[in-house]
Amino acid sequence: MKLKFHHPDLSACRSGRMGVSMKKKKHSPNFILGLGITGVMLLLILIGFIHTPYDITKMDSTAKLAAPSPAHLMGCDNFGRDIFSRVLKGMGNTFVIATATVAIGTVSGVIIGAFTGYFGGWLDEVLMRVNDVVFAFPSILLALVFVSIFGTGKYNVIAALGIAFIPSFARIVRGEFIKYREMDYVKSARLAGVPELRIIFVHILPNTMPVLISSVMIGFNNAVLAEAGMSYLGIGVQPPNASLGSMLSESQTYLFSAPWYAVFPGLMIILMVLGLSLLADQGRKV
Repeated sequence: MKLKFHHPDLSACRSGRMGVSMKKKKHSPNFILGLGITGVMLLLILIGFIHTPYDITKMDSTAKLAAPSPAHLMGCDNFGRDIFSRVLKGMGNTFVIATATVAIGTVSGVIIGAFTGYFGGWLDEVLMRVNDVVFAFPSILLALVFVSIFGTGKYNVIAALGIAFIPSFARIVRGEFIKYREMDYVKSARLAGVPELRIIFVHILPNTMPVLISSVMIGFNNAVLAEAGMSYLGIGVQPPNASLGSMLSESQTYLFSAPWYAVFPGLMIILMVLGLSLLADQGRKV
């Protein structure tokens, strides 16, 4: 009498049979919309880095406040400069500032949050009390104070916003490390004599990525709005460089006579923020 062994059908396992439900993850319409908007924005930013239809500083007295046309897709401003070209350059400046700002905030915040969350003790008490004091002030207010002391300009804006964003990332990462530091796999690594830095950056940090990535997207949106607000007030990107915020400031006198002057820069800010907000919302649900 021969015993017959039936091997499980791997294809059945993948399709959800054998008592295991394996459903394919479907992306929500919001995620697809966010991905599409973000893709278009990144394409426009890339085009702006490579080429613009007109020199953004070139003035044409005959085209002052000209309406949108085939020659000027988004019309012209009060100096006769092509708005589409300036929007492309302005988006590029905003993207660079927001990316650099979030990079400073993320790297510094991850280091502070990781060490305070993992080691605790006096290090946690000291750094988190300083962090709480900084976090109590709105980031835009801290950036305004920084710029008022060290001056205006793109690089000072990056430094100011980057420092202002550190506390929020530090708090998020600290919370994640507190959650993971007492888990069994971390305790096993300690017992095996794994160095502390390896445990922090190789064993625990990768598990914080889903939360951290969503936080980075939200931080990017906040940086876009903060840069636009500072440029609107005249303490961000300085002329002759283009900025979406400064364009909004310049256009407020012409809201009724040339509404396109304000509509297109404002629309680009909204779309940049909306696209990543939809992606970040999906990331929080995963």
